[in-house]
Amino acid sequence: MTNIILVGMPASGKTTIGSLLSRELTDYTLIDTDSVIEKTQGMKISEIFKKFSEDYFRKLEYETIQTICSGTKKIISIGGGAFENPNNRATLLKFGKVFYLKSDLDILYYRISKDSSRPLLQTENPREVLENLLKKREENYKKAHFIIDTNSMKEEEIVRFIINETDFKSSN
Repeated sequence: MTNIILVGMPASGKTTIGSLLSRELTDYTLIDTDSVIEKTQGMKISEIFKKFSEDYFRKLEYETIQTICSGTKKIISIGGGAFENPNNRATLLKFGKVFYLKSDLDILYYRISKDSSRPLLQTENPREVLENLLKKREENYKKAHFIIDTNSMKEEEIVRFIINETDFKSSN
């Protein structure tokens, strides 16, 4: 199991930590499932939700995860809701070390409060929606191999923790 998989709520730091890890582990490929879907579909996630549906997006997400999990030496950042699907969860837990980047609700809300690209949060009360999502998803996020409390660690500390826990070494 030489893949690193980052899970967590929107704005938990998956993209940032993934980028920092890819700089350290230069022989690893960084893959963001949402970016892959946007590229293959030729539209933003918010457009996919609006034009097709969340169910359609979740199907694309499942297919993408099944495809990218084959092989090794990947840093995979998955969308916030992908770990809810039991089939995605089983695949991700089987083909890599899964790290849950856990953040407090207030921090998450602060980070996303002005971000219009998150379709599930385009409501009258995005904080309440975010809180409900966190409550709903937390149980599954805790099934990750490791839980990292991002509230109390600097980005560099998180990267070191992941590298140390997985004992991955760069080929450089």
